[in-house]
Amino acid sequence: MDVKQIFECGLLYHHYANTAYPLTPGSFKKYRINDSSEIPGFLLSEWSKTDELSLYVHIPFCKVRCRFCEYAVLQDTDTAVENLYVSLLLKEIEMYKTVLKGKRIAGFDMGGGTPTKLSVENIRIITDAVTNSFNIQDHVVFSIETTPVIAAHEPEKIREVFNMGYKRISMGIQTISEKLLNELGREGTTHIYEQAVINIRKAGFTKFNIDLMYGFLHQSNEDFENTIRYAISLKPEYITLYRNRYKGTKLEKEAEGVSLYKIISQYRLAYNLLNENGYYANVGKNTFSKVKDDYGTSDYLTKRVINGTSYLGIGLGAQSFGADYLAYNEGAASKQLAKYREKIENHQFPIQDIYRLPEQESIAKMVSVAFYFGFVDFNSFQNRFGISFSEHFKKEIEFVTQNGLMEIKENRIYLTNRGSDYINGVIPLFYSDDSKIELSELFKKTPTRTDGEIEFLKAYNIRDYERPSLATDIVVFASKDGKPVDGKILSAEHLSVILIRRGEHPFMNDWALPGGFVRPQESVEQAAYRELKEETGTFDVCLSQLQVFSEPKRDPRGWIVSCSFTALTDEKNISLQFGEDAIDSRLFKIKYKKTDKPADELNNKVKCEHIELVLSNEGETLNAIVEKETTYLLSGNKEQYLILESNGLAFDHAKILAFAVERLFEKYDTL
Repeated sequence: MDVKQIFECGLLYHHYANTAYPLTPGSFKKYRINDSSEIPGFLLSEWSKTDELSLYVHIPFCKVRCRFCEYAVLQDTDTAVENLYVSLLLKEIEMYKTVLKGKRIAGFDMGGGTPTKLSVENIRIITDAVTNSFNIQDHVVFSIETTPVIAAHEPEKIREVFNMGYKRISMGIQTISEKLLNELGREGTTHIYEQAVINIRKAGFTKFNIDLMYGFLHQSNEDFENTIRYAISLKPEYITLYRNRYKGTKLEKEAEGVSLYKIISQYRLAYNLLNENGYYANVGKNTFSKVKDDYGTSDYLTKRVINGTSYLGIGLGAQSFGADYLAYNEGAASKQLAKYREKIENHQFPIQDIYRLPEQESIAKMVSVAFYFGFVDFNSFQNRFGISFSEHFKKEIEFVTQNGLMEIKENRIYLTNRGSDYINGVIPLFYSDDSKIELSELFKKTPTRTDGEIEFLKAYNIRDYERPSLATDIVVFASKDGKPVDGKILSAEHLSVILIRRGEHPFMNDWALPGGFVRPQESVEQAAYRELKEETGTFDVCLSQLQVFSEPKRDPRGWIVSCSFTALTDEKNISLQFGEDAIDSRLFKIKYKKTDKPADELNNKVKCEHIELVLSNEGETLNAIVEKETTYLLSGNKEQYLILESNGLAFDHAKILAFAVERLFEKYDTL
C-alpha cells in the first residue's frame, strides 16, 4: 500500500486506527513467547535495557461496569474480594522488586476501575509497598482516579488519599445527559458533581482533572456542548476528552453507526469552547490545561507519550511496554480474577500474553501513543531507537507536510487543524508494515455499510432538525479541453466530475456529489458555494441552478429536498482538498453511453433510453444505469429519470449526474 492508500484506509476504519496499538488482540500472535519458563529471564533481560520507567497499578473495581468500558473491571465486589486482590498485588510488586532494582520511577499512577473504591487502609498498603519497593524520584507527582459518587459521599477518604502523597486526582463525569447516563449504566447528577468538587478542593488538591467522553451514537452535539460548559463551570485545572473506542465494549455493535464526521465535529466543538475559556492544548491533544507550561496529564502518562518511556503495569489485565516487549497481565481478555490469582499463588508472573517485539513494532507502538498529544518529539524518538525520525519516515513526513496534515516546529512534528480532523488517517502512516496490511484487510471482517447505517438510522430522528429539510448537491464538471468558447465544441472523452467520499451516514464511505444541508438564514446558492468549498476546497467556479430533486424516498433519513447546481471549468483550475464530512475528494473521468429502447407500440409519444455512466479514478470504478423516459407533449417534453443500477454512488446522485450530463451536452451540442 502506498502512503495515500494507508491514509484513506485509516479514515475508512477510524474506529480501529487510533492511539491504541496494536490493532487487534491477534496482531502480535507470531511474536508471542509461548513457553512460560522463559518469561522471568526475558523480563530481567528486557528491563536491563533501561534505567527509567513509569509505573501503573491497576485497581479493577467499580460499583457498576459502564457499557463503554473496555478495561479489566470487576463490578459490585465485596470487601473480602478487595482484600484478596490487594494481597495478590503485594505479591506481584514483590516479584518485580528484583527485576527493577535501582531503576528510576519517573511517574506513578493508580488507576482503574476505581482505586478509591478500596478502603483507605488498602490504598495505604499498596502505596507503602510501591514506595518501599521502587526508586520513585522525588519530583514525581502521584496520580489517582475517583468517581463523583465516592468523592461526594466519602470526603474523609479523599482527604486521606491526598495526605498519602497523591497530589493529582482525576474524576470521570463523562456526560451530564441523564438519558445518555442511563444508557451507559452510570450514576450522576449535578448535585453529586458539585459536592464532589467541594470535597476534592477541601482535601487540598490543586491538580484536578475531569474526564469527558464523546463519540457516542446517541450523543448529540448539543448534549456534548452542555457537558463541556458544565465541566468548565466546575473550574478544574484540567479537562480531558476521551473518544469512545467501542472495541471490546458492550456498545461495540453501535460503532459503525458513528461517522468520522461526527467525531471531527465534536472534537472541534470542544477544542474551540475550551480554548475560549482558558483551557489550552495544541490541536489534536486530548488534555486541556489552565495551568501555564503544564501538559495537564500525570507524570506517568506524560513520560509515556512524549519521551516514549517504558512502563510497567501491575494488577489484573495491566499492560506493560518495555524496550522491546509488550505484555498483558491475566484478566485482559477474560476480565476475571481466577487466573491472575492462580499464577501469583504459584509464584509466577501473572502474564497472559507477552510478545518479543521487532523494532518496527516498538516504533509503531511509541508513535501511535505520541498522537495522544498531537505531536511526535524527534529527540525522544532518537533517544529511544537511535535513529532519525525524519529519515526513518521520510516519505510519510513528505505526505503529511505537503497535504497540510502536520508541520515541523522546534524539533517536533505537530498535527495541524486539518491533521487533527483526520488523525485516524495520519496515525496508521507510522504503523509497521504488517499492521498496515492488517488494517487494509479489515474490510473483510467488519460489518457492512448497511449494518452501520441501521444503527445510525435507529438514533436519527428527523424531528430533531428544522423542517422542511432542504439540501443542495453540486455537479462540477471539468474538461481538459477547457470551457467551450470561440466556437470550440466540448469533448465528452475528456470530461470529469468532482466526487467526494462520504464520512457521515447514510452511505458512509460511498462516493457522492458535494453538497449538504442549507443552514438557517442562508440561501440555497450560498449553501452550494459553502459546501463545495468546505468539502472539496473548490470555490472559483460559477454555479448555475440545475434542477430540484424531491422524491420522498431519495434519502433514508426522511423527506429531504435537494436543489442542485452545476458548473463547468478547466481541469487545471481545480486543486482538490477535502474537508468537513468528506474524507476524500477526487476527479472521476466520465464514460457516457446512451442506448435507445424501442418506443412503446401503443404510445409512440413516449421514448425510453438507457444512460450508462462509468466513473473512474486511480483504480476506483463506479457504475450506474439510469433510465430516461421522455414523453412528447404539445406544450413541450416531459422527462423522468429512474435509477436502474448504481454501484458506489450515494443517494440518487446517479440520477442527478445523468440529468446534469444530458443538460451539459444539450447546451454545447455535443454527445
